[in-house]
Amino acid sequence: MEKDERINVLGQALAVCGTDPVTGFFRDGQCNTCVADQGSHTVCAVMTDEFLAYSKYVGNDLSTPRPEFGFAGLKSGDPWCLCAGRFLQAHDEGCAPKVHLAATHRRALEIVPLKVLQAHALPA
Repeated sequence: MEKDERINVLGQALAVCGTDPVTGFFRDGQCNTCVADQGSHTVCAVMTDEFLAYSKYVGNDLSTPRPEFGFAGLKSGDPWCLCAGRFLQAHDEGCAPKVHLAATHRRALEIVPLKVLQAHALPA
């Protein structure tokens, strides 16, 4: 799988999203993507208890540990490369987490408008 160009939604080099836990479609700490990334794991978000509860409710449990996959489960404050569609869904429901724009891949813009991402942006 060849990674898409590492450019963020601001048109700059893609920053690291998180390494503890290691996130990203490629598990490289960045919200890199490629053609095989069907979920578009491109939005670098900082987890909140509210979002984690919402995500679990809609069927994507990110908080429960899954040791068989080496996944400790996420907690509030953890950075994570979210599926762009899940982020937009959470935004529509009023519980979207904050976003690190410099670490959000530009392909997120195919699903989430920039003004929506900016409304949830962490301070630069």
